Amino acid sequence: MIVTLTANPSLDRTISLDAALSRGDVHRATAVTVEPGGKGINVARVVHYAGHPARAVLPADPSDPILRGLDELRLPYRNVPLPQPVRTNLTLTEPDGTTTKINEPGPTLTAATIEALARLLVLESERADWVVLSGSLPPGVPSAWYVELVRALRPWGCRIAVDTSDAPLLALAAEFPESAPDLIKPNSEELAQLTGADAAVLEAQAHAGDVRASAAAAQSLVERGVGAVLVTLGAAGAVLATAEGAWRAVPPPITVRSTVGAGDSSVAGYVLAETRALPPAERLRLAVAYGSAAASLAGTQLPRPDQINTAQVEVFPLV
Repeated sequence: MIVTLTANPSLDRTISLDAALSRGDVHRATAVTVEPGGKGINVARVVHYAGHPARAVLPADPSDPILRGLDELRLPYRNVPLPQPVRTNLTLTEPDGTTTKINEPGPTLTAATIEALARLLVLESERADWVVLSGSLPPGVPSAWYVELVRALRPWGCRIAVDTSDAPLLALAAEFPESAPDLIKPNSEELAQLTGADAAVLEAQAHAGDVRASAAAAQSLVERGVGAVLVTLGAAGAVLATAEGAWRAVPPPITVRSTVGAGDSSVAGYVLAETRALPPAERLRLAVAYGSAAASLAGTQLPRPDQINTAQVEVFPLV
């Protein structure tokens, strides 16, 4: 089973526009969708669609619309009650795939709710192959909370993935190797935060076909105790670094319709591949295939197995 934690879940409202976004103008919507969201929930949904057991852990009142949405998706979940509704995030997608996101901060969690979430997560981890800690932390939650969770989960033998950014990511890295998870998934900006590299340089080099600096930065995190570093580079693909080596994957050409959930889908693809005992290069291939498929879908749609094309993902070892 793959268990995910979404400490700051959301109802994702996506509005597809009929033209490019222009400040101050009136726009027409061509489609509007509302779905349960948050990075951990997205990972759980993709895993669930693939037919693998998944469970989402989140704070939400039993009457919250997000839980009704999860019921409609038939996605198993466990929730800790909240006295407030979860946040609503707004995504505007333009015809060329450009995505603008407006994310609410989310309700403030009390110390009691934080403790209850941690207890519930540890309880669920007893039956988990992977536990994925994903997304931002809501108001009231200390930035080092993921550090505490990694330490609490370690004795249970599950593998741990963390996909976050900014203060929670830096707090996690400050405690490497003790807090080092089995997988992290930074983008170029987050990789730069972790290693002191220049994000603009990493991104420019990657889009020019040179990922050596990204691979070296990722490998430095492996040397600090992280099991695997999956660096997502958008249209340039991704890099995977482990103790066994480093690889680059190049996705097939696609028409990008929305980037929402692409990184979460990559995480899902990676952990699915790992549960199938695939070697690192094939884990990277499946991760990129899932991320690419997500980017080709409109709005907040997430990929299903029949939309995954691993044959068109090229993977190269890096020396």
